Amino acid sequence: MSVLRATVFLLTLIVLTPFYWVLVILSAPLGRMRRWQVIAGWPRLATWLAKVLLGIEHAVEGLENIPREPCVILSKHSSAWETIGFTGIFPPHVYVIKRELLWIPFLGWGLALYSPIAINRSNRKQAMQRLTDLGAARFQQGFSIMIFPEGTRVAVGRRAPWRSGGAALACRLGATVLPVAHDAGRFWPRNAFLKTPGRVTVSIGKPIDTRGLTADQVNRQVEQWAEAEVERLTGIPATR
Repeated sequence: MSVLRATVFLLTLIVLTPFYWVLVILSAPLGRMRRWQVIAGWPRLATWLAKVLLGIEHAVEGLENIPREPCVILSKHSSAWETIGFTGIFPPHVYVIKRELLWIPFLGWGLALYSPIAINRSNRKQAMQRLTDLGAARFQQGFSIMIFPEGTRVAVGRRAPWRSGGAALACRLGATVLPVAHDAGRFWPRNAFLKTPGRVTVSIGKPIDTRGLTADQVNRQVEQWAEAEVERLTGIPATR
C-alpha cells in the first residue's frame, strides 16, 4: 500500500505541475506579493495531496506566536514536507537559496518568480552582504525570511551544526526571530520515496527580540530550543 500511495502521489504531481508552471509564468507581470500568492498555490496543493494520497496530516502548536510584522524564521530541516507545508502555516515568506538553483531550466525560472534570496555560498562576505541587502528589501515588501540553519535535511535522531547566517541577518536588521521545530522527518524521511501516514506536528516557539544580542547568542538559543523540542515531539534523543 505504501508503494502505491507514493507512486500515485508522485505521478499526480508530475501530471499537474506543468499546467501549474504555465500559471506561474503568467504571473510574472504581477507585483511580488500577488505573484507569491499565485505561486504559493502549488505547495498548498502538494500539501493537500500529501494528506489525501499519503495520509500525512499536520497540526500546529504556537500559532499565536507568529508576529504581525515580517520576521526571520529559523527552522529545523528534516524533510521535504516543510518546504511545502510551511506555505499554508506562515504568512508570506521567502527562502534563502543557493544561486545555482536559479540556473535549472523551468524550475529555476519558477523559483526566481517566488522572490527568493539567492546567494553565492562560495563567497561568504559577499553572500552575507547580499543577504542583508535583499533581506531588508523583502521586509519592506512585506515578506518574512525563512532559513534552515542546518543547511541541509538532517534525519530525525541526528544533529548537525547550526550556521549563524540567519541569526546574523536578524541582528543586522534588528528583526524578530521566530524559532520553529517539527517532526516531519518521521513520516517523510530525507530522500525517501516511501512515506509513512501520520500527523506532522509543527511547534512555533516564542519570538526572540534580537536587540542587544549577538548572532551567536541568538543562534544558540534557537538551536537549544529547537533540538529539545524535536526530542519532545519524537521521543528520540539526537546525536551528532
